[in-house]
Amino acid sequence: MGIDAHGLNCLRYAKRFGGLGETVTAGRQSLPLSAEVLAAKAGFRDPGPERSPFGERLMMGAFGATSVESIDASDYEQATYIHDLNLPLPAGMKTYDTVIDFGTIEHVYNITQAIGNLIGLCKVGGQILHVTPANNFCGHGFWQVSPELFFSLYSPRNGFRDTEVFVASRKNHSRWYKVVPPVNGKRIHITSQSKVYVICRTVLDRRVETSFSVQQSDYASQWEHGVGQNVEAALAAAGRTEETFGEKFAYKYFRGLSEWNPALKPMAAGG
Repeated sequence: MGIDAHGLNCLRYAKRFGGLGETVTAGRQSLPLSAEVLAAKAGFRDPGPERSPFGERLMMGAFGATSVESIDASDYEQATYIHDLNLPLPAGMKTYDTVIDFGTIEHVYNITQAIGNLIGLCKVGGQILHVTPANNFCGHGFWQVSPELFFSLYSPRNGFRDTEVFVASRKNHSRWYKVVPPVNGKRIHITSQSKVYVICRTVLDRRVETSFSVQQSDYASQWEHGVGQNVEAALAAAGRTEETFGEKFAYKYFRGLSEWNPALKPMAAGG
């Protein structure tokens, strides 16, 4: 769990919408970036007599956090709250303006409960930020996450608004690709030659009283419209066959990639 280059880019992107305010992180966030990178990308210089190995000062000094707390299953990094995210939150937990998951949920076996806990920690009107593995991280944790999960979970029906999802190569710190939401039963296929993150920002607009409705969008479309054919056949008929998100394209053909894969729109990392 930590603020790497794309974690920093995600904080920079979130700053476009205002300061972080009261903030909680899933796992205490380490800060492996150099002082030079932090100064260049965030205008931040650690004011302490010794540089902190964690990100609280960065979030408060450069991104408008008024407080930064953390929650973890172990006290090995002196998190504010010790709680296993596999389990429901204790009653009476406070809520926050910003909830940050930079590399935690993939390490939690009960990922549904873990994400539910993050939602429970978020104030109405607050934001949730994710940077988590999407591809080629096999062995890193329990899970790798598809953009489909965030689009299906963080939907207006479930009380969310302004959900945005991006993918980014771990090797390329300057480029994100905004993922176009799946529509009309069309899947978003992304494969890659290198490690790829999925990045998400969403806003909790209201709390729903019932359990979340989360179904994969292409199946939900078929159920609603009664499409009686194989999913892949339907996608092929719609002209949406599997596409490749590879480094040879990500490094050399930023503009062409958005035309070649219409589900991905290139942009500067962090907006």
